[in-house]
Amino acid sequence: MAGPFTDALAWVVVGLFLAGALLRSRERSGARAVTVAAWAVFAAFWAALVPHFAFEQKSFVEGFLSLAAVPASLYVGWLLHDGRDSLFVLSKAVAVMGVVYLPFETIPALTVGGLALPSPRHALIAVVTDQTMWVMETLGYSPTLVEGDQGYLNTFKFVTDGGHVILFSLILACTGIGSISIFVGLIAAVDAPLGRKLRALAIAVPIIYVLNIARTTFIGLMFGKQYMQWFVDEVLFLFGGTDPYKVSFYLSDRVISQVLAVVALIGVTYLVVRELPELLTVVEDVLYVVTREEYDLREALDLPERSEVGPGAD
Repeated sequence: MAGPFTDALAWVVVGLFLAGALLRSRERSGARAVTVAAWAVFAAFWAALVPHFAFEQKSFVEGFLSLAAVPASLYVGWLLHDGRDSLFVLSKAVAVMGVVYLPFETIPALTVGGLALPSPRHALIAVVTDQTMWVMETLGYSPTLVEGDQGYLNTFKFVTDGGHVILFSLILACTGIGSISIFVGLIAAVDAPLGRKLRALAIAVPIIYVLNIARTTFIGLMFGKQYMQWFVDEVLFLFGGTDPYKVSFYLSDRVISQVLAVVALIGVTYLVVRELPELLTVVEDVLYVVTREEYDLREALDLPERSEVGPGAD
């Protein structure tokens, strides 16, 4: 995220969504109004992130998606206000996503009883860094692991044949926790037996995690070894950059990896809905927001019918 302001705004958003879900579960009045307000604040949150993604990170994919999320969030709020109750499921999913993700983004390192505890962010990045290093070494590469700007070992040091030092640092966005939190939220929000929810998680989480390690390895090697120094002047112009050594990073991360990440999420979604067809309610709602057309995806995807016997059916 961009900084303390958006971190605080994110917690406000999650708090509103959680309050709306709680009111809804207890059939209390005010659930709709609170959830509609949550979507309005969610729109403000995405608007605040647009400059960060588009100009600081120079990510066209994330910049476009964050910009598109502003009117989309407002439209969802309007549809919910207008009576589209199925959107309460998506709203609950956003709340769970935030509960999973935000601790990694916002909780700092702590000292309890003289015992120093690393931040959740540090712990997760350390695991992903170690596993990325293992894959690189398995493939025959041996960058040096050095301390990065965040104060811990999360940076791969490469040296080109000409002696130029290239540093590739892993941050929270490199861990896959964002995508994992999306699926945890979606799976937790739908009304389905626990057994099938757990099986859906067993499909989504390992696939996302493994693909993410492949992604960090790919970007690190392409950038560190300068394997994608293509159309240098054109790429620098497109991304507003000046460092020719970053061309391989722009192409491998900002273009190839981010586009493939969208494709991978679509594929994982398909695998998950085959185990958890109830998730189609959310997918159909998202498609309606994007296209303003109703969809019936169960028949289109040739998904099996689920006959539930009771709460424990799986």
